[in-house]
Amino acid sequence: MKTLIELYDERTIENVIGPETFRPEKIVYMCPEEVVRDKVRQEGLRRFFAHRGLEAQLEFVACSKYKTDSIYNQFKQIATNNGDCAMDVTGGSDAALFAAGQYCNESGMPTFTYSRKRNKFYNISNADFAHDVECALEYNVEDFFMMAGGTLRKGRVDNNILGEYMDKYDEFFDVFEKNRRHWARDISFMQRISRSDYEGNYSLDVEGSYEQKGEHGGRIKANEPWLHELERIGFIKNLHIETGQSVKFTFADDQIRSWLRDVGSVLELYMYKTCKDTGIFRDVISSAIVDWDGTNTKDSISNEIDVVATRGVVPLFISCKATEVKTEAINELAILRDRFGGKGAKAAIVSTENCNAAARHRAAQMGIVVIDKEEIENGTVGERLKIIMKVAE
Repeated sequence: MKTLIELYDERTIENVIGPETFRPEKIVYMCPEEVVRDKVRQEGLRRFFAHRGLEAQLEFVACSKYKTDSIYNQFKQIATNNGDCAMDVTGGSDAALFAAGQYCNESGMPTFTYSRKRNKFYNISNADFAHDVECALEYNVEDFFMMAGGTLRKGRVDNNILGEYMDKYDEFFDVFEKNRRHWARDISFMQRISRSDYEGNYSLDVEGSYEQKGEHGGRIKANEPWLHELERIGFIKNLHIETGQSVKFTFADDQIRSWLRDVGSVLELYMYKTCKDTGIFRDVISSAIVDWDGTNTKDSISNEIDVVATRGVVPLFISCKATEVKTEAINELAILRDRFGGKGAKAAIVSTENCNAAARHRAAQMGIVVIDKEEIENGTVGERLKIIMKVAE
């Protein structure tokens, strides 16, 4: 096979998994008219294949959404213009699939498909090379963003150094568990006592009043046991408290400073480590910021996903909430999963609170797994992730 005919699908992975596995010299995408006009989307696919080391020529052919005879004739013309063709019917519209069936039956063109359930390719007709071929592709987080035309941008966390703190995350989460009810208040205190200047400069050495100004004119007192716990686990040092007067300490480093100034970081780090500890994921990224169109410009659309993990050709998108689960968060997670993971992608929303029935029902409707306070306290989150990813013991 030198030329692969792909039936273009809105589910991005359907457009790349066949070419990635069989690596033809040329790929002809049978597309809706709007895709043929969308040069940005086409360039995104070229960029993805170059990133993955596949140097194939890409051609985008506009085909009707409904006229089977017209699509049939286009298949015939493509086969005439290109030698040694095969067709992948994993994706595509109903009309394109119908036309593909007609043409391949009459012409004898090799035709194959991919089964997500079995993670294998199968010979539909005359494609012995694809029979029972297991998909051995392993994608990382950046790959999934790129195949959908986006890019992975630098987030709040330097993932290159997260491994250096692996022995700290459980202790940090234990401190959170002991102080969960007033965690947001304590983080607010930390934000106020360790402000940056107008140019964004700051010092790891902190000294300030025992009470800090809160929102709406309120006051936030230092939580002395909490600060001592942070010193015990090594997140701060040189702690000195004059009760009712002042607080003085030094952050262990810049990264820990950022975690102690962000209310959601503790749960994100807990889930990052839990994903790592399962041993089933190829890639795990905390604070994954995706640029939707890959331009990385000031005006480009971007979203942050708390944790993204990948196993084979399946990504898992995780949203972490230190509050109750709300419908808005469920809907946003579903949109990001579908846009950058496609059919077969998994999603979970993790909350340190108990999830109410309405939110749990909405999540189930959207195909999103809910992991809440009970599973966290029982220590079963890792096992739940294995079930989500369908990993047998």
